[in-house]
Amino acid sequence: MRVLVVEDQAGLADGLRIGFEAEGFAVDIATNGTDGLWMARETRFDVIVLDVMLPGMSGYSVCRELRAEGNWVPILMLTAKSGEWDQVEGLDTGADDYLTKPFSFAVLLAHVRALIRRGARERPAELRAGDLCLDPARRELRRGDDLVPLTAREFSVMEFLMRHAGDVVTKRAVLEGVWNDDFDGDPNIVEVYVGHLRNKVDRPFGRSAILTVRGAGYRLAADGG
Repeated sequence: MRVLVVEDQAGLADGLRIGFEAEGFAVDIATNGTDGLWMARETRFDVIVLDVMLPGMSGYSVCRELRAEGNWVPILMLTAKSGEWDQVEGLDTGADDYLTKPFSFAVLLAHVRALIRRGARERPAELRAGDLCLDPARRELRRGDDLVPLTAREFSVMEFLMRHAGDVVTKRAVLEGVWNDDFDGDPNIVEVYVGHLRNKVDRPFGRSAILTVRGAGYRLAADGG
């Protein structure tokens, strides 16, 4: 197994090298994001351990670039102890897992082995349906070159529909996925937000991406309508 460690703290990087080599891994080290991205492009790795805060370019940028290029090598991000939003952004940019500092090598090794067992599977950082492109990390939706402004709830409903593009989803499924399981308000709230989305995503562009399936629910056309 070959692992790439992208970490600018020399002591930590050396410790990880020693630990991984003792477990039979081949280890490559990059001390900045620019070199890490280059190495990930040039060599096939089984897993990448990627720090968030790096000179050259951040771990987020490295991860985002690899995913945009269709490189689905498993990535475990190392985040600050109190970096809750580090974890969120890391996962939104396409990382598979995260570990907060400080950590024990035994726990890191267990995470790495789990990622290797899972293998390299496609996990796009952006969701696409035809010319619709939704970026969860930036909280942006575009129709072609046009940015479509959405409220936070509208964005969540649109993200749910795009994650199930081509499939019929029930009103209840949308409620549970966007609101919560114990939502006790008017379930017609889903219709209200679907209407808002049609007014922003479809009608101004003369499109019909968000379809009503009578008696079943809604379906976002996989080709963007």
